Amino acid sequence: MQKLAVYTLGFLQVPYIRKILRISGWKVSAGLLGRRASAVGVWGRKPRSKRGINAANRRGLPLLSIEDAFLRSVLPGPKSAPSGLILDEVGIFFDASQPSRLENMLNFDALDDAALMTRARDGISFLRHTGLSKYNPVPRGHTSGLAPGYVLVVDQTRGDASITCGGAFDHTFATMLAKARADHPEKQIVIRTHPAVGPRAKQGHFEVSDLDDRTTFLSQSLNPWDLLEGAAEVYCVTSQLGFEAILAGHKPVVFGLPFYAGWGLTRDQQKCKRRKRALTVEQLFAAAMLQYPTWVDLSSNRACSFEEAARALLARAKLHWLNKTPNVAVGMRSWKRPQMARFLGKPRFENDPTKAAEIAAVRAGRVVVWASQNSYELQTACTNQGVPLWQMEDGFLRSRGLGAALTPAESVVIDDLGIYFNPLAPSRLETLIEASVNLPEVALKRAKALAEVTTRAKLSKYNLALPAYQLNIPAGKRVILVPGQVEDDASIRYGAGEICTNQGLLAAARAANHEAYIIYKPHPDVEAGLRAGTVKNALEIADMVAENAAIMPLIEAADEIWTMTSLTGFEALLRGKSVTCLGLPFYAGWGLTQDLGPSTTRRCAKPELAALVHATLIDYPLYLDPKTGKPCAPELLVERLESGEGNRHWRLRVLAKLQGQFASYAYLWR
Repeated sequence: MQKLAVYTLGFLQVPYIRKILRISGWKVSAGLLGRRASAVGVWGRKPRSKRGINAANRRGLPLLSIEDAFLRSVLPGPKSAPSGLILDEVGIFFDASQPSRLENMLNFDALDDAALMTRARDGISFLRHTGLSKYNPVPRGHTSGLAPGYVLVVDQTRGDASITCGGAFDHTFATMLAKARADHPEKQIVIRTHPAVGPRAKQGHFEVSDLDDRTTFLSQSLNPWDLLEGAAEVYCVTSQLGFEAILAGHKPVVFGLPFYAGWGLTRDQQKCKRRKRALTVEQLFAAAMLQYPTWVDLSSNRACSFEEAARALLARAKLHWLNKTPNVAVGMRSWKRPQMARFLGKPRFENDPTKAAEIAAVRAGRVVVWASQNSYELQTACTNQGVPLWQMEDGFLRSRGLGAALTPAESVVIDDLGIYFNPLAPSRLETLIEASVNLPEVALKRAKALAEVTTRAKLSKYNLALPAYQLNIPAGKRVILVPGQVEDDASIRYGAGEICTNQGLLAAARAANHEAYIIYKPHPDVEAGLRAGTVKNALEIADMVAENAAIMPLIEAADEIWTMTSLTGFEALLRGKSVTCLGLPFYAGWGLTQDLGPSTTRRCAKPELAALVHATLIDYPLYLDPKTGKPCAPELLVERLESGEGNRHWRLRVLAKLQGQFASYAYLWR
């Protein structure tokens, strides 16, 4: 661990910065205490950085310039965790007066490795698809109301170091606006003000007096990728939005010398003699995003790849986007509430339907109800108050342990249209699956990789630690697995057809498969005596009843699965098994299963399996890291579930044990 001497308090006051530097091999110490320092650290080129620069010159130590990475966080400021930092021992990327490590990479590194270029193409596609940028307060899809074809002129905050270090001045912005008007006399000019500009915040370079009948300010918060897609041309000075414009397919007109200018990808109004090389968009991205920054996984305290950092940032952003609207939570049991508060941004918990709707109306919020607790009374109350009613349910990679055993969910789904297990009405998952046929290749790659690691780790919804089950299947027999369900479960009530009991399901499977070897797997909650669904004569129909058995070895041993609406059918699809549905679960009706039950005309798309996986395991749910309680990507939760890492409060462990003993006594006395 090398010692880094610093001369500004920000390094000592913001724990995330110290943590990332420590992960990168630097231990931060105050300048005067850093007697054996290996380098002096400064933040960018702020005025206060001069103290560190002077100290490095005086002490004859290398200077390490530090800045935010190009994908930083959900919101600006020290309270929003960064995805990484830029550590530059040569210069700093926005200072064109001297080389930087990034400029040297762009000038001299080969940047032609095939695997690197594939990662770059996928990285660009991922950012465009998800809408990620440096800061991420707004998701894609929020319209500006502007007709496409406008000329975008990008403002910046006054005093930004990147302007003067990029060879520009305050008057450069007036020159830029004049040229945009002259180049496009018939087009609408849209000035995009910096998000930090406001009456009580920072100032930009344009005033109301700069506007005319075809020039307008765009101060509303929009996703930059939506903004760039609507633009015909982009004009900028040194803003990072110019870099994103290149990634979006533009060749922006650039009036300063940002890191992305001078490589043949921009129309430059200034020249940097050091930059003589012509680069592709992928080469620029590879250096600037894949190789230059130090990306970190703060949950695991380790450096990580751009891809891992981007996925983690997206998870944090999704939770932020959801919770910008206040939530009133209904139907949440007391033991669930601490975990649900993490998903719902510290909601107000209320069980009275009328009162919940009234509170949501006062707070300009929404009501979020646990799906099984939804009621006509609550729906009516929300309608009368004019507040949205969303439904919440466990996710598909839930936890290590049953909800009935008081194991908190590490994954949930929150649906603004309906709920996935009720096919009688549309759900958000259904719309995501319908749209998944248009996913980019990078999204399908991610889904395939997630499915592969999930199946390799033998993960399911609950991941119970059950002993291996001795199957002893006769050679040459076709094996059918019939997973039992909780018969009063909402998925049965809404999604089952004529066959709506485990007894009926098992009989139907046998009637259609006289010669097959049928394994019946009772539901864990039914086995525990906590829910309805016992089949008393199961061995008269099935060849084996796999009691207290792990589900994954059974799926792997089966050739086919027969189910009503069980999630086991989806888990079997992930493993390449044939699935026959006698109900209408969320994964049926898309051409991936044999459907013998009810149908719906809404499900018209024919997605491939990877598209179904992306909608179901990536787009639809929210995930929390079991170790930190913070938002995470599904890939990290899979890693945690496989290793068994996580924190479960001791009160829940004690309460679960007492509940289990009580259920056992109740079962004996039935």
